[in-house]
Amino acid sequence: MISITEKTLQDLQFPTVLETISAICNTDIGKQKALEITPFKDKETLMKALMQTSEYVSSFQNNNAIPNHGFDAITHEIRFLAIEDSFLEVGSFRKIATISSTVNFLLSYFKKFEDYYPNLNSRALQVEFTKDIITMTDEIVDKYGEIKDNASPDLLNIRRNMNTVRGKVNQSFGTALTQYNALGYLDDIKESFVQNRRVLAVLSMYRRKVKGSILGSSKTGSIAYIEPEATLNYSRELSNLEYEEKEEITRILKQLTNQIRPFLQLLIDYQDFLSDIDVIAAKAKYANRINGILPNITDNRRLYFREAFHPILYLNNKQKNEITHPQTIELAQENRIIVISGPNAGGKTISLKTVGLLQLMLQSGMLIPVHERSETFLFDRILTDIGDNQSIENHLSTYSYRLKNMNYFLKKCNRKTMFLIDEFGTGSDPELGGALAEIFLEEFYHREAFGIITTHYSNLKILANELPFATNANMLFDEKSLEPMYKLALGQAGSSFTFEVALKNGIPFGLINRAKKKIEVGKVRFDKTIATLQKERSKMEKTSQTLKEEETKAREEGKKMETINVKIKQKLESYQELYDSNQKTIYIGNKIEDIAEKYFNNKNKKDLIAEFLKIIEIENSKRKKATPKEAKAIVAKKKEVIEEVTVHVEEIRKEKKEKKLKPVIEKIRHILKVGDRVRMLDGKAVGSIETIEKNKANVNYGMFMSKVSLDELELVEAVKK
Repeated sequence: MISITEKTLQDLQFPTVLETISAICNTDIGKQKALEITPFKDKETLMKALMQTSEYVSSFQNNNAIPNHGFDAITHEIRFLAIEDSFLEVGSFRKIATISSTVNFLLSYFKKFEDYYPNLNSRALQVEFTKDIITMTDEIVDKYGEIKDNASPDLLNIRRNMNTVRGKVNQSFGTALTQYNALGYLDDIKESFVQNRRVLAVLSMYRRKVKGSILGSSKTGSIAYIEPEATLNYSRELSNLEYEEKEEITRILKQLTNQIRPFLQLLIDYQDFLSDIDVIAAKAKYANRINGILPNITDNRRLYFREAFHPILYLNNKQKNEITHPQTIELAQENRIIVISGPNAGGKTISLKTVGLLQLMLQSGMLIPVHERSETFLFDRILTDIGDNQSIENHLSTYSYRLKNMNYFLKKCNRKTMFLIDEFGTGSDPELGGALAEIFLEEFYHREAFGIITTHYSNLKILANELPFATNANMLFDEKSLEPMYKLALGQAGSSFTFEVALKNGIPFGLINRAKKKIEVGKVRFDKTIATLQKERSKMEKTSQTLKEEETKAREEGKKMETINVKIKQKLESYQELYDSNQKTIYIGNKIEDIAEKYFNNKNKKDLIAEFLKIIEIENSKRKKATPKEAKAIVAKKKEVIEEVTVHVEEIRKEKKEKKLKPVIEKIRHILKVGDRVRMLDGKAVGSIETIEKNKANVNYGMFMSKVSLDELELVEAVKK
């Protein structure tokens, strides 16, 4: 049976988490339920709650988002239905029908997607699906929350008569208005409303000439408001019908209330179900904010929180854009107690609170911000002694209060208990208090309880070192700046850095030396040894981090080099294939040239054909007969290679052209004349310009003449004048 006290919840700031979840809820009932969350009493109910939250979180990522489950509370309606002979107002029935419709839709949805949401569906199965409430309500009340005309035959007749009489009221009033306006008895405004009745605005001097009932007058008394006599008779008839309508509506509402009353328990279940879903949704949204997951819950005695964040600190730091440092903590049968030591403000208390709060949250059905490979088991009790240890109400000193707390620990502590004690042993004489704390620690150890304590006492550090299943731990500090690194390191006690911190804060060196002489030499040496070891650990931690970063960089560089190497190999293979193909073409070309020359000399067609057949037979003997699929692939591969090489060749040509053009651009342009010796920009042959016509020159190269654009020529030697 799990039992966790209110003090533990307060010590670990559990109500702060509940306030955040409550604020996320959509309904007032949900908000109240969230504030009343406590750890579950049994494992089966807890596991269902955890799975429901986990399933709701999954709905944020998949394509089957859970539909809206908001509702207007029907607490007032439930209270009235419980009173015999009471009846509900028409608006209440609309709320009841809406909540019934919302629940029915959710029940159908969870049933349809049971594979995605099995645990949410099991909660939905506890509620009955029925359309009776909706059907009964829809027969009487329309979608605007008004009683329908056909709710009963009597109501239908009454409303028809009312419409007829209203027509007569308007008709008679219109006649009177026209008559008295023509006589000039009415004011400019002509008409008005008094007591929700239509009246004539009659000038006071003519009020006796207008037949009817005076219902009032203007502030100045210049206007009398009169309901015409004919209209008055119809208005009385309408008032009687309105009274009859009211009576009939009351009768209908009483009848409908009596029809709905048997569903009272179902309506309570509806509201309970929707408010539960509201709280589950709020837990899921909170889990999203803190990156919460469901770790493995085991029956083995092991608590392993890897990369665990304190959720309250994480959200506060996130708001301020500050870094939150995760902690990794493990408790097991072979490592039951951790003694954390080190200077103040290093994060000892936060580490201790992180474990306690996350375990509390998990046992209350919430997902927690840890690595997915984390695991834990369930504790029957979590005992805490954290924070201000003075009890003003009971007039107890810190030490008395702590002793009273320790007495409670001794009564309740067993192998299914986790205890968390901050600043263990303080509040009394260091020597005596430390000795008593040592005895308490031994007792908790022998009872096989799991626990984390923080302390500055050397004897507790030594005891943790001596006990086989207890471990020392320290919060790492930068050895140079003495700034906290907020990282828990298991396996070694931490120095309080008492004298180092004092020196850093400006205390004279001489005073520190005098202080050292006041205490035992052995204790100073012990603390100094611990401090040295802690500094070495910090160095190793930094070195390890640097090496990891360098290893990551080297791995990335290696991957890049591999990619480049693969690309180079592919290009070389492509070029080799193209080279082989070109060599083959040149060889065949040479052969054909030889055959052509022989044929030119002897004109022997028979030899020509024989030579051609010989070449073809030799080439065919090298070929394998490929399947159509292989042949297609070879053609495609060749095309790909040719395209790649063509692109590469084009790039090279472009580069060469740019190199050739560059010096030309830089040179001063010479105006070419007849007789100048010139050559083409990309050629070597030199010729003389014979004539120039329309920006084109006829160039004589000796063996032949060529017509070239002047822009494509460059001067070699100007004509001699």
